[in-house]
Amino acid sequence: MSAILKAGGLSRFFGGLAAVMDLDFEVNAGEILSLIGPNGAGKTTVFNLITGTLLPTRGRLQFFEKEITGLRPHDTAALGIARTFQTTSLFPDETVLDTLIVGFRCRTRMGLWDALLKSGRARGEEEKSRRKALETLSFIGLAERASELARNIPQEAQKRLAVGLALVTEPKLLLLDEPMGGLTEEENAGMIRLIRKIRGQGISILLIEHKMKVVMKISDRIVVLNYGRKIAQGTPTEVSQNSEVIEAYLGAGYAE
Repeated sequence: MSAILKAGGLSRFFGGLAAVMDLDFEVNAGEILSLIGPNGAGKTTVFNLITGTLLPTRGRLQFFEKEITGLRPHDTAALGIARTFQTTSLFPDETVLDTLIVGFRCRTRMGLWDALLKSGRARGEEEKSRRKALETLSFIGLAERASELARNIPQEAQKRLAVGLALVTEPKLLLLDEPMGGLTEEENAGMIRLIRKIRGQGISILLIEHKMKVVMKISDRIVVLNYGRKIAQGTPTEVSQNSEVIEAYLGAGYAE
């Protein structure tokens, strides 16, 4: 299996504090890789480094063999990296459909003058954006909520919409930051189905999630962080049986 994302010696310091330290890992094509660890372990910092929200203090990042170290968020997005956030980031006063139309526009070539003059290109891009948004809404199971305001839909639907907002940019790698947060067990099952459906489209997934039953069920591999350092990696079975992981995170009473 070939790696599409490679991190080598990835480090980020805030003053004298190492949020991430000498981290090496890979995301393979078509896999679901989970990044787990205690609060403050550096997981979201890793997401911020990959997407360019933060610049690494040292180390390298490659995406499909292309150096992306230090690229800004709009550059990483253009290459095919998309993410969600712990706090659902939507356009609350837009409809569900318009939220995804706005999200897709980063993929269009429409300029300011096209928009102002309502050129043929602008009309074509608007129609393309609408088609892509409707297609994505159907994929994530929110087609019936297209006309509702984003702020009025239930939390589980908002989580799906946040995933759709990332998906509509047509990513090759999707970073999901606690997509199960605040969901019930039944809703977790629905989100697991959606994540597997996304992987079925050939999109690789890097997942941060605290719900260990979910992580162990959905992951192909797991990387474990503690105090910014990698302490283990492997299959769910290997990680769940690792004594250092049990001590640092899972706890002595953990059972898969």
